[in-house]
Amino acid sequence: VLKLLQKSYHRKVKMIYIDPPYNTGRELIYPDKFQDNLDTYLRYTGQIDDDGFRISVNAEASGRFHTNWLNMMYPRLKLARNLLRNDGAIFISIDDGEQANLRAVCDEVFGEDNFVNTISVNMKNIAGASGGGEDKRLKKNIEYLHVYARDYTALTPFENVHEFIPIAELVEQYRQDGKSWKYTSVLVHPGDKEYLGSTVDGDGDEIKLYARKNAEIKSVKQLMDQENLSEEDVYAEYADRIFQTAMPQSSIRPRVMEKANELGSLEDLHSIEYVPRSGKNKGILYEQFYKGESFRLFAWLRDVSKTIDGVLCKTEMQGTLWDFASETKNLTKEGDMPFQNGKKPVAMLRRLLEMEQEQDCLILDFFAGSASTAHAVMEHNVSDGGQRRYIMVQLPEECDPKSDVFKDGFLTVAEVGKERIRRASAKLAADSSLYASDLGFRVFRLDGSSIQPWDANFDTVEETLLDSIDNIKHERSESDVLYELLLKYGLDLAEPIDEREIAGSTVYSVGAGALIVCLAKSIDLDVVEGIVALKEELKPEIMRVVFRDSGFKDDVVKANAVQILKQAGLADEQIRSL
Repeated sequence: VLKLLQKSYHRKVKMIYIDPPYNTGRELIYPDKFQDNLDTYLRYTGQIDDDGFRISVNAEASGRFHTNWLNMMYPRLKLARNLLRNDGAIFISIDDGEQANLRAVCDEVFGEDNFVNTISVNMKNIAGASGGGEDKRLKKNIEYLHVYARDYTALTPFENVHEFIPIAELVEQYRQDGKSWKYTSVLVHPGDKEYLGSTVDGDGDEIKLYARKNAEIKSVKQLMDQENLSEEDVYAEYADRIFQTAMPQSSIRPRVMEKANELGSLEDLHSIEYVPRSGKNKGILYEQFYKGESFRLFAWLRDVSKTIDGVLCKTEMQGTLWDFASETKNLTKEGDMPFQNGKKPVAMLRRLLEMEQEQDCLILDFFAGSASTAHAVMEHNVSDGGQRRYIMVQLPEECDPKSDVFKDGFLTVAEVGKERIRRASAKLAADSSLYASDLGFRVFRLDGSSIQPWDANFDTVEETLLDSIDNIKHERSESDVLYELLLKYGLDLAEPIDEREIAGSTVYSVGAGALIVCLAKSIDLDVVEGIVALKEELKPEIMRVVFRDSGFKDDVVKANAVQILKQAGLADEQIRSL
């Protein structure tokens, strides 16, 4: 499948996420063939004796234990790199068994300079982690995400990753831990603004200084008592005016203090206006407040908080240590599909999507499993109105006959993934009346070409001559041939396809006339003239036309059809027959 996607999606994928099968030493469901005789290899590496008996039964002692898995991964990563945009990135989930080897392979495929991060992800609480006990190893609760860019210099900077903790919970936790919660002051009224004068920053740009007369500052506790509000209500109502004061190491603050003293200002509250040359407010007019003789800077709660579903939350910036243990408690049933095989939480996948700033892009997962990535893309689109699309690829791996999904009638993992997308999209569409975009998807099954070459079997040459008249396989539908043509011509599989009836024959217009396909078994010149009229109607920049070769009555009709299309402006390479 990755090979077939190369032409249509070359350098078009913004983000790839994969969760490949971890190397457990069991037989891979992605087998690879080797040129060397395995018995010879095992004997050469000392794993079997001269009588053919295996010296070690430990799979990890096998010289091919890592090789088998890496041979499976390497070509897929090479093909995947071709699909990534220059500013794209790939995220790969892995455990500690192969993370070092995978890093080495990725260094080779993507280049060491394009390594971005390795993220450690807590996926299990210690009580539910594997390993440990009487074993010498510690409990396993961490997995990893290797992140590589296709081109680090072109990579779009990732958005910062945050955890969101409800303020009410956080304040209570601080109390229980005996810690001091600093955001307890409220600027109820900023006072009357009076211009005092100006100073300059280190680059010589103006900083305007103001006195704030009659300003009103109260504590959260005072507002609770005076307005009969709960602590949570005060934080919700005054979220954009709650602050703490700090003494930052800043080149601006001493200049402002010096100017205020020079002007003899005695106000307790001052503010400045300037245009920062760096930081998140770079290039925009920004206002800062200072309190007291020592000019303590206001640090606003609004700068480190966000309202999520009506709840004010503190944003805690995350680095390369993520915690999704809580999201794994009911993970097997996430997406309304009780699938056991190593699901990743939608919350984690959405975090990856949040790191990407683009809302209209293509996401690929070629170890799709139960299609958690598709679920995350749709859910994220609903949350921010995005138009992200996805390509999921999954082998028809058989489900465990003892599993719930098998008992429910889903025989393969691919069937599980398709049903999950259906259920998730239906729920999202029902729950979000504001979201009107398409949540549908197309399903394709890998197979051989619909175009059959003539097999010149000399024993049956006379009987098979007639088979060469129509080289489209009899069991294939027009739809099968049409989508194969999309791949051959490098068109997106989601291009809109308009079906027209012209002179009694079905004609398909793909991508507003970029490709015109007529697979009718009886093609006359009226059909060709109709296609010319269609070209005038749609006015595509480039039109390519494909006919069913056996559909022409004879060579004269075919030759005339070519001449008519040439007169309409098509070149020889734009006219093809199957």
